[in-house]
Order: sequence, then C-alpha cells, then structure tokens
Amino acid sequence: MAKSLKTYHFHKSLEVPIGDLVIGGDQPITVQSMTNTNTLDTAATVKQVIDLANAGCDIVRITAPSIKEAENLANIKAETRKKGCHIPLVADIHFTPKPAEIAARIVKKVRINPGNYVDRNRGKVDWTEREIIEARERIAERLIPLLMICKENGTAIRIGTNHGSLSERILAMYGNTPEGMVESAMEFVRICNDFGFHKLVLSMKASSVKEMTAANLLLVEEMIKEGFYYPIHLGVTEAGNGEEARIKSAAGIGSLLAMGIGDTVRVSLAEDPVKEVPVAQKLVQFYGRNNTAVENILKTTKLIIPQREKTLLELSGVKHPVVTGSHLAQTDLVISGNDESMLSGVDGQFFRFSVSDPSPQEMPLPDRIILKRVYDNLENEDLLIKSATDFSVLFKNHKQAGIWIENGAATDSNQLAKLSMKILQGLGLRYSKAEFVACPSCGRTKFNLFDSFNKVKQKTSHLKGLQIAVMGCIVNGPGEMGDADYGYVGAGPGKVTLYRNGNAVIKNVDQENAVDELITLIRENGDWTDPEEPTL
Repeated sequence: MAKSLKTYHFHKSLEVPIGDLVIGGDQPITVQSMTNTNTLDTAATVKQVIDLANAGCDIVRITAPSIKEAENLANIKAETRKKGCHIPLVADIHFTPKPAEIAARIVKKVRINPGNYVDRNRGKVDWTEREIIEARERIAERLIPLLMICKENGTAIRIGTNHGSLSERILAMYGNTPEGMVESAMEFVRICNDFGFHKLVLSMKASSVKEMTAANLLLVEEMIKEGFYYPIHLGVTEAGNGEEARIKSAAGIGSLLAMGIGDTVRVSLAEDPVKEVPVAQKLVQFYGRNNTAVENILKTTKLIIPQREKTLLELSGVKHPVVTGSHLAQTDLVISGNDESMLSGVDGQFFRFSVSDPSPQEMPLPDRIILKRVYDNLENEDLLIKSATDFSVLFKNHKQAGIWIENGAATDSNQLAKLSMKILQGLGLRYSKAEFVACPSCGRTKFNLFDSFNKVKQKTSHLKGLQIAVMGCIVNGPGEMGDADYGYVGAGPGKVTLYRNGNAVIKNVDQENAVDELITLIRENGDWTDPEEPTL
C-alpha cells in the first residue's frame, strides 16, 4: 500500500535580501550559476558573469579558495558594475574562514561549508558528550566574526552541506548520511539564531538523487520541528553532462520543487555554465510555486496491471522493467496495441493487462504496477526534464514499478526506451552502463575537465554498474565523489591523481596520459570488459 505524497509549500519561508534581489517567502524562485574561470583573471570572470546575467541567471557564484581570490572579488564587482551589470555576486568559500570574512565586505552573499569551521580530522571515532559540546563551542567562536561582518554589511550566508564532506565528528555520530548532512547544517543554524543572525539560506547537495532528495526532505522536517523557516537552495552536485546530467538534475530539483520545496536552484553541468541556465529556468517554469504539481502528476499517470499472478521481476527478469510498444533491445515487456496484450520478457508468453487511474490513498499489487505517462510531442529537452521529474515523484510511492513513456506518434520508440533506462539509472534504481560523477568545474580546476570527462565517458561508459568520478580539484574531489569505484581528480596544473575506492593510488599523472592510466588501473583491478560490437 502506498500513501499520497506529502507536500510542504515551504516557500512560506523567511524572505532574505541578496542585494536588491529577495529570495524566499512568496518571491519567485531564482536561478543561480557559477563561473568556472580563474577568479584572479578579472576580465575573464567579468565576461562570464555578464554572459550568465544575459542568459537569464539571477545570481552568480564565484570561487574564493584563498585570500587573494577573495580580495579580487572587489575588482570583479567594480568591473561588472562599470559595464552595467548589477547581478548579485556570491563568494564560494572552501578551506578557512578568513576568505569568507574578506568576501562578506564585498559581495552580498557568501557560501560556507560547515567543514570550513571544524577541527582538522584526527582519526577520532569516539566522542564524549563533553567533547561534542566543546567542538560546537569552537565552531561558534570561529563563526561569530563572520556573522558580525555580515550583520554590519547586510550580507547573507548560505550554509551549504555536501554529501561526502562531513566532519569526522558528524561522521562518527551519523555516518555519511542525509541525517548527518542535516545535523551538520542545523548546528550552524542554531549558532546563527543564538547570535540573532537570520539572513540564511540552506542547501543539501549530493551527486546521488536519492541522497539529495532525502537530505532536503529531512532538512525541512527538522526546520519545521525547531521553528526555523529559511529559504532552501536546490542542486544535484557533480551531475556530469549531456542528457544524463539533465535527467539527474530534474529528478532531484524538479521533484522537490513539485513538493513545494526550493527558493533558488542551480543545475550543475560539466559544460559551459551558460547552458545551465535554460535547464534551471524550465524546471522553475514547470514545477516552481505550483501547489498542485504532485496532484497533477498522480492524476495524469495510468497504472498498467498485468493480469498474471506474477511479479514484474518474474515476468520480465527485473524489478523496474522498461515497457514500449515495439520489440527493442532496451524493452523488457512489449505491449501489443492490436489485441491489448502484453508479451513477457522471460517466458515469451502473451497475457492480458488492465489500465486504471491511480488512487492517492491505496495502491494494490505494489510489485506488479507499470507507471505510464503520455506526453504531447514535447521537444527533447522538455521531455527529459518533465519525464525525469514526474517519474522521480512517482517512484517515491512505487518502489518496484515499471516505466512506460509515450510522446506522440512522431517520437521513436527506441529513443523513449533509452530515455526510460536513463531515468531509472539517474534515480539509482537500475544500471545499464557506467555511472559518472563529474563536477561542473570552477576557478580551482587546473586542467581541461570538460575534454577529460568526455574522453573518460567515451572509453568507459560500457562498464555497466561501475561508478567513475571526474573531479576538478582536491577540494571536492576525494570526499564528494562519494562511493565511486574510480576517481580522476585534479592535483595541480595539468596534473591528475587517480583513485580506487577513495584511495589515491597513482599521483600527479600528466593530463595527456591520465585517461589511459585510468583504463590500465581498471584493467589491473579486474573491472574492465571490452565493449560489445554494435549489432547491425
């Protein structure tokens, strides 16, 4: 039995000014992106800020990993203003508190990670109650100078927690879990509230849609419980590029927007940052501030119920079968429209099925339902965004359902079957090829990440179920590539370090040789298979 999905309409949060822009409350959802230039290259960064503003971006984030970059934000701000661009700028802080304190006097918002303010890891796994209290007191001592500067300058703070970058104390208490992500942020929220500082935005990011959505739902529940109503920034981090990245981003961001959560969004693509903006805009247009979005998704989904006393796993061989009207390589169950029968992928027998409208209160036969959604000749990107979001919402209720997508007579069934497989993989339900984690690049990246990522994908995408991360730098790389089997992480100008199960195994490889070295590493560990020859 599945119950109707809970919706939150959490946009009744506090309104937080970011310069002349206001986020939260009943204000429109804003779209954010981030520059990937060197922050010390003022001209290049200014140009990209203006390009993003012209593309429709509402807020632009700029990396400030050290004092020099933080100080140069003043020059970037001055030059963008000279050129008539007044978009709010956000500083992204990575290592220590000092750059945040400098940036807070220049820009209108700083993004900090709780990891910026915690003690260095010491390998400690057992914490007494007294030690936990003392650790939180040290965080407050380090954070309060920034709060004082932000109060004086009217600067907002985003407390951004990323899966994979939690402190050793939080890891010891909660593990690398959504619960740990939420508690890591809430410690900072409580400190800010005790100090009387309320210009806060919160974010919970992960490369896994499942972890990202779970963390945001827990965050909302915890804030409601404690009486906090701060705006929420949404994003699936390190989503990669191409269709797969758009699907993962829509599945995470879109489903939360549909449930009434989210005030600012960023679609992180390992592509030109300008390409992030239209995807984010469509998610906001389709699902933002829509109190009936979930209800509409449920009402317009058909339930296909096979009339055989077998589960989908028994009928098709998989828990999440792909259904189409044609015999295709990606299809697990075939619907015959002429005699309204279904062909089993396991025993090759035809059988009847029934179609019904979903009931929001009770769903019978939880392991025998196929979810069917029909779209009206949507363009490819719109279809990706809507179907990924809609099925992300539906699969929150149906853990073992099948998937069936139609998009008018003009759309190729093979394309729809491939889309179904990509959605299942994006949701972490079924893997048909390698899973990639890749950051969108920023000013900390010292090698050509986009070219490297495309080469890695081209040569390894056939390795079904293997997770490979391509990360720009040591800030996000080792921690936030999460559970990746292999990692390709920037180590310096033109240099890459290769990881296996989170451990650095080959250091400072020249970028020109790094992809081949990665393949050799995969071979040596017995995870390589040659790609199959395409069938004619």
